[in-house]
Amino acid sequence: MRNSIHKRMDIVALFIPEIKESIRQKDFNSLKALLRSINSVDLAEGWRHLDATEKIIVFKLLGTRKAVEVFENLRLPEQTYILDNLDNTQVAEIINEMAADERADLFKELPARIFKKFFVLVNKEKAQETRKLMVYPEGTAGSLMTTEFVELKKDMTARQAILCIQENLRSEYHENIYSVFVTDESHNLIGSVDLQELLKAPPDILVRDIMESSEMIKIDVHADTKEVANWFKRYDLLDAPVVDKDNRLLGVITVDDIMELMERQTTKEIYEIGKMAAQGGEIISYARATVKELVRRRVGWLILLLAFDFLTGTVLKSFEHSLSSVVALAFFIPMLLDTGGNAGAQTSITIIRGLATGDVNFKNVWRVIKLELISALSIGLIIGIVAFARALFLQKDFLLSIVVGMSMTFIGILGISTGIALPLLSKKIGLDPAVLAGPITTSIVDVLGLIIYFKIAQLFIPALRF
Repeated sequence: MRNSIHKRMDIVALFIPEIKESIRQKDFNSLKALLRSINSVDLAEGWRHLDATEKIIVFKLLGTRKAVEVFENLRLPEQTYILDNLDNTQVAEIINEMAADERADLFKELPARIFKKFFVLVNKEKAQETRKLMVYPEGTAGSLMTTEFVELKKDMTARQAILCIQENLRSEYHENIYSVFVTDESHNLIGSVDLQELLKAPPDILVRDIMESSEMIKIDVHADTKEVANWFKRYDLLDAPVVDKDNRLLGVITVDDIMELMERQTTKEIYEIGKMAAQGGEIISYARATVKELVRRRVGWLILLLAFDFLTGTVLKSFEHSLSSVVALAFFIPMLLDTGGNAGAQTSITIIRGLATGDVNFKNVWRVIKLELISALSIGLIIGIVAFARALFLQKDFLLSIVVGMSMTFIGILGISTGIALPLLSKKIGLDPAVLAGPITTSIVDVLGLIIYFKIAQLFIPALRF
């Protein structure tokens, strides 16, 4: 299975020489036939292998529907380049055929000057539809939904409903349809019908007799997208209607929108935990990445963390006498700090995951904190005993081993406490919990862990009391 997927991903690379040769020989009939045989997603993936002129030639040779599919799968710079190199008639054809939500997303990202230039080419009805979608802020259900859906009336027969759907699909482009929705004369949502159930139903049965009631899962247009994604996962949804406060049907969110959202959100959180610029979840693709992009997305956080870690050197310098008096103290610093950082990272990742899935919230936060702190005490004692045994075996010095064991216990508890506090604090003040996790947890443990270590050492080792 993995082999076939890998071959599928490489398929466009095999066609690129043939595409280029057809362009060079101006054999456009053969090229058209070849392009028809390539999947739109694969073609968009291989787009980077074409030079600027070849891209425009290939795009113009695609049929309208396929051109739209390829266009929707390209990155914004490529989309902008294509729009800038087509005449107004061709641009109008592409942007009017795009799915409503894809068109709104494109216009949101375009600079104001380019947006005005292309928006006038959208027909009146679709322009109004697009403006409605552009009003909803990023991160809300409204920003995810499409306004292209099919409405049925409860007094229709199954046969009439199927004819209505067919007519709708012939007249305009729709995304994947899994359900159709039943509304009253004011477009208020009163139910839904699964498409498969409708196709299996007797022709003369009324829609009202096979529809699910309006108490089905529906999403408020202002709901947070993370909450929406959790509903889709929890109830195994393929689609869900979006309504306003008056229960008026505004749009539909489909599972492909949720998959894209979850991929971007996961990517964003992974990059933030690793302390890189998340860029809204835009994936770093080594096929397209440049040195400038890698440096820009990494160096800022590294400089910030480096400045924070200057404190570690300051702490070591302030305990210079202790280190020079008992050199063996230095042997255990990496073990203590690394273990404390690892304990903090384990906890912060668990808390961040819980916040993302809804398992952790501010209603049950004290139970979570209590559970983690009791675990921290147990873990601290266990790793403290192990560290004590290691120090005694290595140095044969009981007092030094006590210092190392006690320090390990307290640093472990510190790491876990930090891993609890930072994600919850960031959530409380409105930041993404991943922002204050990972390396920042480690940096805090490094600085405070050193202070704990040397203070305990001064308490137990007579040579360090001064």
